Amino acid sequence: MRLSILIAEDSPVDRMLLSTIVAKQGHRVLTAADGQEAVELFQQERPQLVLMDALMPVMDGFEAARRIKQLAGDELVPIIFLTSLTEHEALASCLEAGGDDFIAKPYNPIILEAKIQAMHRLRRLQATVLEQRDLIARRNQQLLAEHRAAKAIFDKVAHAGCLSAPNIRYRQSPQALFNGDLLLAVQAPAGQMFVLLGDFTGHGLPAAIGAMPLAETFYGMAAKGYSSTDILREMNAKLKQILPVEMFCCAALLDINPQQGTLRVWNGGLPDGYLISANGQRTALVSRHLPLGVVSAAALDDKFEHYPLAPGDRLLLLSDGVVESRNADDELFGEERLLAALTANRDPAQLFDEVEQALLDFHGQQHDDLSLVEVVVTDGTIAAPLAAAATAHRSRPMDWSIRLEMRAESLRSGNPLPMLLQLLLQVNQLRPRAGAIYAVLGELYSNALEHGVLGLDSALKCDAEGFKRYYDLRQQRLQALAEGHVHLELAIRTDARGGRLRIDIDDSGGGFDVTQALQVQLAGDRLSGRGLHLIRQLSDGFDWQSDGQGLSVEFIWPAEA
Repeated sequence: MRLSILIAEDSPVDRMLLSTIVAKQGHRVLTAADGQEAVELFQQERPQLVLMDALMPVMDGFEAARRIKQLAGDELVPIIFLTSLTEHEALASCLEAGGDDFIAKPYNPIILEAKIQAMHRLRRLQATVLEQRDLIARRNQQLLAEHRAAKAIFDKVAHAGCLSAPNIRYRQSPQALFNGDLLLAVQAPAGQMFVLLGDFTGHGLPAAIGAMPLAETFYGMAAKGYSSTDILREMNAKLKQILPVEMFCCAALLDINPQQGTLRVWNGGLPDGYLISANGQRTALVSRHLPLGVVSAAALDDKFEHYPLAPGDRLLLLSDGVVESRNADDELFGEERLLAALTANRDPAQLFDEVEQALLDFHGQQHDDLSLVEVVVTDGTIAAPLAAAATAHRSRPMDWSIRLEMRAESLRSGNPLPMLLQLLLQVNQLRPRAGAIYAVLGELYSNALEHGVLGLDSALKCDAEGFKRYYDLRQQRLQALAEGHVHLELAIRTDARGGRLRIDIDDSGGGFDVTQALQVQLAGDRLSGRGLHLIRQLSDGFDWQSDGQGLSVEFIWPAEA
């Protein structure tokens, strides 16, 4: 290949001799009599290779070589020094100045041509490397742009709930643009809060593959009034269907019901979380299950742990990035350091900050996806109402009723409440009170099933151990149930004065003294007996049969103006 070669030589005889040799080899020749002239000629002609005499007037070859290399930038312009020097230090100076090779005088044409061809191969190799570098840079920018667009969509889905609620604090530190950790929180129609912390295997985009369908399932089912158990089952089935065999999601799901003072916890593969009472007592929320997406729907153990809750209690969840964080000495943060930070805390309001500071003091900067979440239990409040659907006409009068009977098998595996809620949401006037209606429906159904059909005594829920006995007994009796029923009837009536929703429920149990139950005053530390008070508080009318086997509630709305 014909190259453009600059020859810098102060001796006219040597310059002419070298020019003749290089020209005969088929290359274009440029000549300079000193270093300064060589630099100026390089700027003008941009030759592909330089043959540089080391010792020249005005500017020696060493300085000229340094300036030419600077002018060349990323482009490789090989410089072969022409020298009569023999000392090792002098030859090393040629290379240190930017030279790529040297050739001793007098010149051997064969060796000179071989060196020129070798330098040309280096030029082509570097040109290929630079081209690939630029291609990789362009592709990387394109990939980052796609990731940012995908993350913007993902964040809108994943953060569609109530993570901004004042009683939730969290820190998430992704190792990549996408985080393998997933945090979701939502206020359910009945007033309880669901919080999910998930940790997918791996990092970055591959680890976030299952996050979108998981978030959509979580938020969609929660909005429709499904229970935490139903949501858990559906999420596991979805991940089992879409994830490759080597991927799964360690997860902890909290079902926080401040109105009833209850906490339901399912932990599959995450480090222990903690329930920390206002007086500092700590209860570990231990992992007792396989991660989501590992086993089939039939094999999933969906049993939740039950704990009593009180205002001021704190719930702490963490991904394994917390306990597996490593410092510069390759030491693990570990569970002991976490427990030490929890034990040292004297002000619960500072707990989250103190754990964060302990992590920062330990490693400064994390090397893994890391999630730390704190939820403070506040006084029970009903979820925000669902937005009313926009209509271009006045609501039409309605007059309908529906009766539902749940028998033994359906009571074991079914949940009629989401279906009933979706039916009631078709009545525009009921949408602003959807949370209250669902809360009342939930209390009525739980009361009929647990205290009526199953004959459970809520007085068992006197402490944390009593909670466990109560729900273990509930599960046992439900599985053994051979007969029994719960009847639900919903009726809508509208007229010129407005409308009315009436809910009637009865069961096959022995009934109870409703009046006496309502006379029981709720103490601050009482863990049972709240349901009837909540029903009366949220509804516009509350009545019951004398034998206590049937209850009725009403919701009333005025006519549209």
